[in-house]
Amino acid sequence: MGDITTASGAKVFIGPVTTSATDTASEYAALTYTEIGLVETLGEFGDEAASVNFTALNDARVRKAKGSRNAGTLALTIGRDPTDPGQIALEAAQATNFKYAFKVVYPDRPNPTGTDTIEYFRALVMSNRRNVGNADNVIRVAYPLDIDSPITTVPATTGT
Repeated sequence: MGDITTASGAKVFIGPVTTSATDTASEYAALTYTEIGLVETLGEFGDEAASVNFTALNDARVRKAKGSRNAGTLALTIGRDPTDPGQIALEAAQATNFKYAFKVVYPDRPNPTGTDTIEYFRALVMSNRRNVGNADNVIRVAYPLDIDSPITTVPATTGT
């Protein structure tokens, strides 16, 4: 049975505008990334297949198959800091129609000399909705990232 890890220490980075020509771990790793500060939550994301249904008239049986795959929309919520370089990059990305490279690093290295799991993907930054709330609330900004690529995973390693 394996160990579990908490999300505490996870990091999200935004990279440059990228195209579908960037699709391997080494191509993603070669890009320059800026950490997005004050990330509060990362919503769920990852591939989900569409359900394709067909019903034959002769036996009235629904047959199912897997269709196209969709990596989803990552709901990114941050504590607003207008001086944070990563948040500034998110704001700029939201104002464009381009796809950006993203990197998520999980705090799951198996030992002190190991490396953490890294996931790479391309996404459109769809909006920048603010939630001001009441006097005792931290101003938050929600950035939905519409993922437009497979998730490329580099697994954690034990090191030497």
